[in-house]
Amino acid sequence: MTDLPESQRLIFRRWSDVDPDLASLLWRDPEVMHFLGGPYSEEQVRKRLQVEIENDRLFGFQYWPIFVRDDGTFAGVCGLKPYKPESREHEIGFHLRPQFWRLGYASEGARAVIGFASTSVRAHALYAGHHPQNEASRALLVRLGFECIGTHFFAPTGLDHPWYVLQLDLGIAEGAAL
Repeated sequence: MTDLPESQRLIFRRWSDVDPDLASLLWRDPEVMHFLGGPYSEEQVRKRLQVEIENDRLFGFQYWPIFVRDDGTFAGVCGLKPYKPESREHEIGFHLRPQFWRLGYASEGARAVIGFASTSVRAHALYAGHHPQNEASRALLVRLGFECIGTHFFAPTGLDHPWYVLQLDLGIAEGAAL
């Protein structure tokens, strides 16, 4: 099994079958899910948790749960999911609990995941999207170096979301710290 991303203020770990209550704190929260199609039901949380566990088993990554290093508080998730795995192109995403918004955790987590994608997964490109009204996610993706390439239909909202790509240069990424 592959290593996990690392960052200064966050601890990444893997989801397991004992985590439905933890996952519910995030994916049943109306504020977290506002731009993602609304809060999940308990059944949707269980299914999502199984998808994340299966992604880790098959691909060595998931939307990992992240915790604040100082006190162990669950902050949300940040990670990868397969997009075009045959060409090593994946999707990056992050969902944070409201008390962790605007504190730099999304940026820090995303940078750690980009580094992981470059070195451990050897991804060629990462994709990301955001709700058309989510200005904070748009600004973060731009700061991270993602380029808008159009839109991508997101079924849970029924909307075309702006769609971005970050090309990863494996020759540079292997020796570079992000």
